[in-house]
Amino acid sequence: MAALAASSVELHGDPPLYLTASTLSRAGLPHLFTTRNFPGIRLWRDPLGPFEPGAVELIGERGMDGGPIAFLAQVHGADVAVAETGGLVGRADVVVTDRPGLPLAIFTADCVPVVVYDPVARRLAMAHAGWRGTALGAARAAALALVQRGGRAADLMAAIGPSIGPCCYEVDAPVIERLSAGFPDAWESWLTPTAPGKWMLDLWRANCDQLGAAGLDPARVESAGLCTSCRPDLFYSYRRGRGEGRLVAVAAIPSAPRPAC
Repeated sequence: MAALAASSVELHGDPPLYLTASTLSRAGLPHLFTTRNFPGIRLWRDPLGPFEPGAVELIGERGMDGGPIAFLAQVHGADVAVAETGGLVGRADVVVTDRPGLPLAIFTADCVPVVVYDPVARRLAMAHAGWRGTALGAARAAALALVQRGGRAADLMAAIGPSIGPCCYEVDAPVIERLSAGFPDAWESWLTPTAPGKWMLDLWRANCDQLGAAGLDPARVESAGLCTSCRPDLFYSYRRGRGEGRLVAVAAIPSAPRPAC
């Protein structure tokens, strides 16, 4: 199995408000993955919207000030919604856009946020992948959505944000059945047996492998390697503290292409 890009995430703020991935930063993609210290995040279904003014201001400071943020009613699947404007853009777990400056958002609290960027064709996709979305191939769907719109898999780069890690994510037979049905040739490499009928699941590896299967160079796929359950100082975790809060990943195609070197 090819090695992933070395992770070198950068924390911003004291205490840290968000982190960024070096792979995406080098490509000039404005983005962030929030910590529990990031202010102003509400539920997506809140009548006032999920982003308070303070959150919008901080997101704008990262170069994502192109107007209202596009987000999904996430349903733990792998359907793709196309974002043309901000606001709620559909019931899905993958969102794609070719609109420069339009921020996309994915909400998590243990599930995997995936950002896939095409710096050549200037398109962006993001996915929300818990175990159900992983079994259905949400990360792969995000990459293929960019290829189907004219991109080349070799040009794509991706980052896996903080989520529950293989250290903490114990699953049982119903999860294994779904994973083995969806990925019969790969699922066993994502699991470590711990007890009869129990396994530890590596969602990071599973989603990175799916991106590789979609044609991405593993050296252009970076995983933050930060477990939301292990790090209560930085992250919310649904398993550790159900209902305590949500994290969000936000990214936007830069308004101007990055100059050629």
